[in-house]
Amino acid sequence: MQKSLVAEFLGTFWLVFGGCGSAVLAAAYPELGIGFVGVAFAFGLTVLTMAYAVGGISGGHFNPAVSLGLTVAGRFPAARLVPYIVVQVIGAIAAAALLYLIASGKAGFELGGFAANGYGDHSPGGYSLLSALLIEVLLTMFFLIIILGSTSSRVPAGFAPLAIGLGLTLIHLVSIPVTNTSVNPARSTGQALFVGGWALQQLWLFWIAPLAGGALGGLVWKFLDDAD
Repeated sequence: MQKSLVAEFLGTFWLVFGGCGSAVLAAAYPELGIGFVGVAFAFGLTVLTMAYAVGGISGGHFNPAVSLGLTVAGRFPAARLVPYIVVQVIGAIAAAALLYLIASGKAGFELGGFAANGYGDHSPGGYSLLSALLIEVLLTMFFLIIILGSTSSRVPAGFAPLAIGLGLTLIHLVSIPVTNTSVNPARSTGQALFVGGWALQQLWLFWIAPLAGGALGGLVWKFLDDAD
């Protein structure tokens, strides 16, 4: 259990540092910025790489919504759910803290949105609360279906991290303009703590929607493959 928790901490740390770090440090870099597409691939690559690195130790959740969805689907023991969520959140906060220290080392640094998630005035594209709620629930649900399906005994072993990483990339390509893409309450929490104000006020959505989507994904997969 201890090694699993350390693996989840490291995996979530890498996801937040790599994904949010690409948004904060590289997305709008003058002339050579990686843009939305680069950020989307950065998030996907963090999950892909750490799923291969430590997935065999902890299962490679790195996300409270994933842990909940796997529990609902009967793939993860409920007794481990809370400890997993706690270390995932701690890993996200640690990554956000280190990212803040690095980003603030640039002359004229301004915190700005710091890759936090938001809706309404704080949505990159100005999307409403309802739009944010719907897309976060829907995309998290499909993310769980991808995870559960690709790790099923019915598919070839060893390729799940590719499907999961590319799935997360696609999710970001779709939803960065809407909410800056959460689908992960831990990722949202780390950034919101440093932004404060509006980010903390809107954080509730980025817990409720991904958790609901994760649970729905677990239920859908259980219906599709109850013999797995």
